[in-house]
Order: sequence, then C-alpha cells, then structure tokens
Amino acid sequence: MNKVYLVTGAAGFIGARFVESLNQRGIAAISVDTKAFFDERTEHHGIQFGQIIDRDELFAKLPSLATPAAVIHLGACADTMETDVEYLRKVNVEYSQKLWNYCIEKKIPFVYASSAATYGAGEHGYADDEAAIPKLKPLNAYGDSKQIFDVWALAQEKSGSAPEFWSGFKFFNVYGFGERHKGKMASVILHAYDQIRQTSGMKLFKSHKEGIGHGEQKRDFIAVEDVIEVLHFAAKKPIKRGIFNLGTGHAQTFLDLAHAVFAALGTKPNIEFIDTPVSIRDKYQYFTEAEMDRLKAEGYSRRFADLSAGTAAYVGRLRR
Repeated sequence: MNKVYLVTGAAGFIGARFVESLNQRGIAAISVDTKAFFDERTEHHGIQFGQIIDRDELFAKLPSLATPAAVIHLGACADTMETDVEYLRKVNVEYSQKLWNYCIEKKIPFVYASSAATYGAGEHGYADDEAAIPKLKPLNAYGDSKQIFDVWALAQEKSGSAPEFWSGFKFFNVYGFGERHKGKMASVILHAYDQIRQTSGMKLFKSHKEGIGHGEQKRDFIAVEDVIEVLHFAAKKPIKRGIFNLGTGHAQTFLDLAHAVFAALGTKPNIEFIDTPVSIRDKYQYFTEAEMDRLKAEGYSRRFADLSAGTAAYVGRLRR
C-alpha cells in the first residue's frame, strides 16, 4: 500500500464504510475521529483503520504525517437537532476551514461532505447551482453550519485561495449498514427494520400538509455504497472544483420505503401513522430530490441502486 488517504469521521457511518472500501482497494488510511468510537461501534469490527488519530489532536500531528494523496473530510456533527451554534461552528466550519488550508499547502485534493439540509424547505429548488447557494435558507442550525462552509469555500476560491482540486457533496438521505450508532438520526430503514422485528409493524409520520397523503412525503434515498463510489471518483479523477448534489435523482415516498423493508423481511405490510412532533413540524421537509446533471457532466455514469434493491441488500446484511 503506497497510496494513503486521510479520512475524517472515519468511525462514523459513511467514514467507516469509506475506509472499508479503501481496504478493498489496497489503499491505506489515516483515520481521524474520537478514538473511543473505533472500539465502541461494533459494526466497524474487521475494518483496518490504519493510523488512528483523535480528531482533537489532528492539527498538532499533521506536520509529522506523510502527505496523503487526498483528504476525504466526512467528520462533522450531523445531528439535525443540535442547537449549539458555537459547537457547530467549531466542528463543522472551522475544522473544515483548517483542512481546506492544509490541502492548499500540500497541493492535494480536498473532498468534503456538505448536506442537502442546506436546501431548507426547497423553496429555491434542488439544483446544485452555485450562484444560488447564498440564497438558500436551511431549516436548522446543522444545515446553517454546512451552508456557511459552502459559501466560505466559494468566496475563498473567488479570492484565489483554494486547493487545486476540491469538491463538496450535498448528501441527500443516505442509508446502509453501519449506522446503528447514530440512534435517532439513523435512516428510517433501520428504524423500520427494528420496529417490524419487534412489533410486526412500523410507524410513519402523518402528513400535515394539504394535498400530500400520509406516508407520501418524499425523499431522495441513496445507498451508502453509491455515495462511496462517488467519493472515490471525485478523489481519483480528481474533480477540479465545485459543490455537487449527491442523491439518486429520483425521490420516493416513505410508503415506498416501508413496503421495501416489509418485502425484504418477507412480512405483510402493517403501518401506523402518527402525528409529526410539534417541535419539528414546521421544519419538516416534504420533498427532496437531487438534480444530478452537474455530476454526470463530470463523467460520472455509474447507475445508482434502486430503493427496493438497496433496502434488500441492507436488510440482508443486518440479518447476517
């Protein structure tokens, strides 16, 4: 293994699966995250994380590290319910800014995770038009933090201070194996899987919006394996620059998702609709769908997994 990638958030859901993919490709990893997470999260057992660095010690240790081939920055607070703006500024904005500057210094690609949460209620649509980014209005502090960094990155580039190769990705609804540690922030697929096995049924939020039926709320659900393939593409090509959507480009309903989980478990659908909590009702997204033309224009042509097939593969791995 001669090539090495520095991966932040390496003990997280997408980060761990990305490091797992590095193992499969014969690429070494420098894995950055809270050290205890690597042992606590049993879904990560068997992954070779390489050199592990606690996230709070990274910048002190960077000068002594061999220069990686790329930085894959997936480390962040991804809790959409987090309200501590100062904490989000430190971990989601300032940390990213320091890595951006490191990649300028080392002349290596910088690939980072933005979020579809930056689109807010979608009043400006879901096109990854960079000219529209400053107009977006996220619905929560997490989305704000991702938006702040995106705007900052574009301003830095305009002022001539950007890595030679850099790309950010607005992740839509990512699902797949390795997310159980996320608890309430895990995908609806995992929650449905657990509920069905425990009670033979599952719960979905009612619709509180005229014209949209219960369970007809739509999301762009994307399998973690597809996300990982795009990240490899961005780093290997490498993409010259830009902020891109990362979804399938095809929104499906929560009812579609529920039926896919029941089918994967070989169980008859049994769905109960419950009120959306008042605390999140006015911030609830009823539709998200990534426009994917810009990534395709970069040459990415791999097909994304259908929700039914992706759910069946995920449930299959959960049942092993």
